[in-house]
Parts: sequence; C-alpha cells; structure tokens
Amino acid sequence: MHAWGILRFVAASVGACALCGGRRPELAAEPLTLQSPAAFAVMEPLPPVSPDGESDARLTLADLEQLSLGSNPSLARLAALVGAARGNAWQAGLPPNPNVGYQGQQLGSGGLAEQHGVVFSQEIIRGGKLRLSRAVADRDRMRAEQELIAQELRVLTDVRIGYFQALLAQRQVELAGNLVQIGEEGSRAVNELFSAEEVGRADVLQAQLEVENARLINQNSRNRYLAAWQELAAVVGDPTLAPQELAGDPTAQAPFIDYQGALSRILSSSPEIAAAMIEIERANVALQRARVEPVANVSVEGLVNWRDNGIGGKPDGGVAVSVPIPVFNRNQGAIAQANHEVMAARQALNELELSLQKRLAATYEQYSNARAQEERYREMILPSAVESLSLTRKMYSAGEANFIALLTAQRTYSQTQLNYLDALRSLRIAEAEIEGMLLSDSLETGGSPTRRTSDVRNSPVPGGIGVFGR
Repeated sequence: MHAWGILRFVAASVGACALCGGRRPELAAEPLTLQSPAAFAVMEPLPPVSPDGESDARLTLADLEQLSLGSNPSLARLAALVGAARGNAWQAGLPPNPNVGYQGQQLGSGGLAEQHGVVFSQEIIRGGKLRLSRAVADRDRMRAEQELIAQELRVLTDVRIGYFQALLAQRQVELAGNLVQIGEEGSRAVNELFSAEEVGRADVLQAQLEVENARLINQNSRNRYLAAWQELAAVVGDPTLAPQELAGDPTAQAPFIDYQGALSRILSSSPEIAAAMIEIERANVALQRARVEPVANVSVEGLVNWRDNGIGGKPDGGVAVSVPIPVFNRNQGAIAQANHEVMAARQALNELELSLQKRLAATYEQYSNARAQEERYREMILPSAVESLSLTRKMYSAGEANFIALLTAQRTYSQTQLNYLDALRSLRIAEAEIEGMLLSDSLETGGSPTRRTSDVRNSPVPGGIGVFGR
C-alpha cells in the first residue's frame, strides 16, 4: 500500500473517533500554512534556482531566439560554407590563363641561324563548358544555402524546446517544494498521533518514507531545472548564460495542428525538400556538362622572333592551332554516370518525402497523445483535484475532516499538477518539432556536409584565354 494510503486510513480512523467524542481538539485547531487551491490555479513563473539569489530581467522566447541566431556556432559554420560554395562557383566559371615564354632555336649554330623569340599560347574553351561548370557549382551554393536555412530551423526548434523545458522546470521546482512541505507536516501530524498512541510505529515509518520520497522529487526537479538551463545555454550558443527567470506562460493554448495540413506544409516548405530538388537540378546540369565535354577546345599558339639570324637577323613569326579529335574518348562513361545520378536524385526526393511522412507520423502520435492528456488534465482532472482540495479544506474548517486528510488532498493536488506539467512538456516538445518541420538536434549535426566540386572532365589547364561559348 502507498504510504499515503495508510495516512488516508489513519485520517478515516481519526474521523471515526471524532464521531465518538474521541477527537483531539488541539489537532482540529492546529493552524495551516498550506497554499489554497487558487494559489495553485494561477501558476506564476518561479524565481530562478540560484545559490546567490541574484535575479536578472526576465528573458522571453524571442530574446533567446535572437541570441541563438547570432551566437550558435553551427550557423556560423554553415554560413562560412555558403561563402566557400559561392567562391567555388565563381572559380568554376573562370577561363584558363594564357601562357607566355621565351623560345630559342638553333642556339648551337655559332650565330649563323639562331632564332630568339617570344611565344604565346591560349586554350579556347568551347561548347559552353565554363558556363555549365559554373551552373553546376552554383547549385552547390544553392544547396548550401538550404542547409543553412535547415540549420536555423534546427536551432530555433532546439531553443523553443529548451525554453519550455526550463520554463516548466521552474514550475516543477515550486510544486516539488510544496510536496516536501506537505510531507513534513504530515510526518509531524503522524508523530503526534503516535505520541497519543493512536497510530503504530509502521505509520510513522511510512510517513518518514513519504517525506524522503518528496525530498528526492524535489532534488530531481532542481537537477532537471539546472540541466534544462545548461542545455538551453548550449543551443543558444552562450555557455556562460546563467539560470534566470523566464517570461511566458507554458499553459497558453496553441492552435490545433492538423496532420494533413502539417504534412502539406512540410512537403512544400521544408528546406530538406528544397535541397533535394536543387540536387535534381544539379544532376541535370551536370548531365548537360558531361554531354558538351566532347566539344573540342582549341589551342592557339603564336611565336614572334625578334631576331632570326637565318634571314639576316630580321624578325619573323609563326602560328600553330591544334584541336583534339574525339575518336576514342567521347566522355561516354561520364555521360552514363550523369544519367544515373539524375535518376538517383529523383528517387532521393521520393525517399525523402516518404521519410518525412514517417517522421511526422511518429511525432504527430506523440502530439496527439500529449494533447489529449493535457486536455484531460486541464478540463477534468485538475478541476476535480481543485474541488476535492476545496471541499476538504471546508470540511476541515467545519471539524468534519482531520489534518491528515487535508494534507493528503493537498499532496494529491500537487502530484496532479506535476503530472500535468509532464503532459504539457510532451505537448510543447511535439508542437515545436512539428512547427520546426521536424528539424532539431542542431548541435548533433556537426562536421562539414558533403562537399562537391564541379565535375568537369578534362577541365581547362593553364594555357588559354577562354573564347567561351556562353
């Protein structure tokens, strides 16, 4: 039997003694220091659990979100990768440099046929290769931008979850403190009954166990509060952020989330979907790039001899033009690879859509369960607990209930509030995950995302001013 079940039995026994004239007047007149039901019904935010007792201005959710967008290192990392992708796209479209050098011939002729000149060479890129290479790299930039947007959503989701965790932990600290107070007062009451030889030693031990359990709950709630703040400080990006009072009402009702509406919103607006669609575009452009690779580039070389001893030391020159002939290598393998990469990218989008639907189904189940629990507590269980506590207080004031019965009712109400906060926490987490398009765990996606370089087969080497076929 639960410890307080014994106390309920004791309370009933004492009430029966009162009907027989055996009720102790001094217990009936004992003053109470417990909170009223109204004090529980309006749950104001708690002061922070701080050893030094300092109190700063209350932080709002908007404050924390703004702070995280400027301080979270994962956002700075991905922003830097966007800049890197932008630089790569710029580089991919640049033409090759020209070559210039000295050329000497017949140098062992004793000055009779020596030639001294300057040689210039340039590779002319044809087929729009540079334009397509830049287009491929630009899709990498666009995908990196979507990854940054997705990371912002992860950070904001984590901040919202951390905010509600800390805010609800504030309430739990207060309620757990009430449980300790109730347990200690109940233990004192049982000790008085034991001194009057109205209860046995087992009842005293049960009451003491109840106090210790309440103290454990209180300690755990304080540990949860500190842990919630440490997690919140981490996702905000400011590990020095000290626990302080948070503004906001976690019990405020949010609009109902419809499953189909949430799924449609995610499939149409998720940055994961946008990144997958950009990947399809990239694969298509890479296929075009592979198809124009066989278009031959033209290499042009010019020579100017400022002295040709073979013709009396007069200047002369020469020109050479060369074009590779695509006989053996027409980029067949790369074209086949690019074709399959297009098909793979399309299937990846379909796979992602199904994955999002699966993830939403699990999260929405948690949301539905938590919402039903929260609604049941708010509309039925909590009002019943309030009414029970109010009636017990009236009965105690009228001498129809003993002190232990009142303590039991007060404790039941406090425990019901704790259970309500647990349901509310689950609801707020599920809401934040759905509103954040199922993106969370911002600090667990570390490491650079897979980086691509423009897939340019036989890319231009130094040696040409690109007469580019844009």
